[in-house]
Amino acid sequence: MRYQIQGETLPVVICELEGGEKMITEGGAMSWMSPNMRMETTSNGGIGKAFGRAFSGEKMFQNVYTAQGGPGMIAFASSFPGSIKAFQIAPGQDMIFQKSAFLASEAGVQLSVHFRKKLGSGLFGGEGFIMQKVSGHGTMFAEFDGHVVEYELQAGQQIVIDTGYLAAMSGTCSMDIQSVPGVKNMLFGGEGIFNTVISGPGHVWLQTMPISNVAGVIRPYIPTSS
Repeated sequence: MRYQIQGETLPVVICELEGGEKMITEGGAMSWMSPNMRMETTSNGGIGKAFGRAFSGEKMFQNVYTAQGGPGMIAFASSFPGSIKAFQIAPGQDMIFQKSAFLASEAGVQLSVHFRKKLGSGLFGGEGFIMQKVSGHGTMFAEFDGHVVEYELQAGQQIVIDTGYLAAMSGTCSMDIQSVPGVKNMLFGGEGIFNTVISGPGHVWLQTMPISNVAGVIRPYIPTSS
């Protein structure tokens, strides 16, 4: 499979497949394709994995597209202004993503739900409590909100972020919740009560325009029914 990512604010990834090669995506993600791409809807691993995907923000069923009778082409566009990034997934190199980050992948990639392990993270982690775990083998495409900034953390090195800005991290990274110090800061700082702390070793991808923040900004301007 060969691919190219085009566009900046509203990107699309265009995949060129050899005959018999497959791509996996969720319903509604396909933008355009060649006529010889055959679609099959599947639970892709059984009903248990289907429910797990739904819990992590994806749809229960996935679509498998296969190039039949020769080379094929299929494109997947971003659903929100932002970025599309390609990740090479390999055994022992799992990745953790924000909810709904999965766009498409080769057939050898598996998607499952990932929970924060600590109780405090679960109770106060907000939108970052439930995330996506990607494992297996192959290329996976993820869509992020806004632009992406990357950091490489050494063992024990930490970065403190607002939860919504975490786009992805290596499976080797760990995550916890830290309260904002000082009652005045909590009540009047405008930054919330808790932050997310990511510890290395591993790579971290941060996004500059979380869709949850955008929703909060435009909510006051949406008319309410009387």
